[in-house]
Amino acid sequence: MKWKDPFGHIILVKRFLFAVVGMLTYRRYNGFNDIEIKGMEILKKLPDKKVLFISNHQTYFADVICLYHIFFAANNGRLNSLKNPLYTFNPKTNIFFVAAEETMNKGFLPRLFKYAGCVTVKRAWREAGKSVNRKVDLSEVQNIYKAIEWGWVINFPQGTTKAFAPGRKGTVRIIQDTDPIVIPVVLDGFRRAFDKKGLVPKKKGVKLSVTFKQPLKIDFSKTKEEQMQQVMEAIEQTKDHLKVEPPNNDFK
Repeated sequence: MKWKDPFGHIILVKRFLFAVVGMLTYRRYNGFNDIEIKGMEILKKLPDKKVLFISNHQTYFADVICLYHIFFAANNGRLNSLKNPLYTFNPKTNIFFVAAEETMNKGFLPRLFKYAGCVTVKRAWREAGKSVNRKVDLSEVQNIYKAIEWGWVINFPQGTTKAFAPGRKGTVRIIQDTDPIVIPVVLDGFRRAFDKKGLVPKKKGVKLSVTFKQPLKIDFSKTKEEQMQQVMEAIEQTKDHLKVEPPNNDFK
């Protein structure tokens, strides 16, 4: 039995963090707000590793924490429901999410989340709210590959919480290099229910929704632009979906 994850983090400590955060945040998704989950049965058919979830992004942490709740619930036999938070005491521990390094180094709670299961990257196009242009750190990319080989990884192709922002082609490169099962996820309601960081509820009674779609098959015979278009269509972040979710420019 493994007692550390591939980044040297102690799994027993991660289990403790998952249980504490899970119990503290449970009512935010099942009480303070209502949640509708679709396609949760897909999770039960997935292998234990080499799975990549691609999703739109609405807050820094609330949507990530919600996905962890759902994964833990599915791991304990729940079907499209988060009833009974005891599932947080039996979590799936090989789950990771990709996030900007600058976000995860701000404050005590983000550092805890980082230990629990975050793969950090330095954004090559933006830092501290300003545009930059720097080379991708290949060691960080290798960490993403390592996480995929070891378990499930949540990735946000847009790299921002701004709705309908363009996707980053690095997502396609990750899929090409690791050949994971790719599960598109569509989130809604989180930016209305929580602040930008996703740590403070700002509105009660919001209908949150999380939809898991069937595995996405990328056509690698197409150009990278066309492949990226497939990804963005799968997570419903193209211009064709503007009528469904109007852009929100508050989150950048």
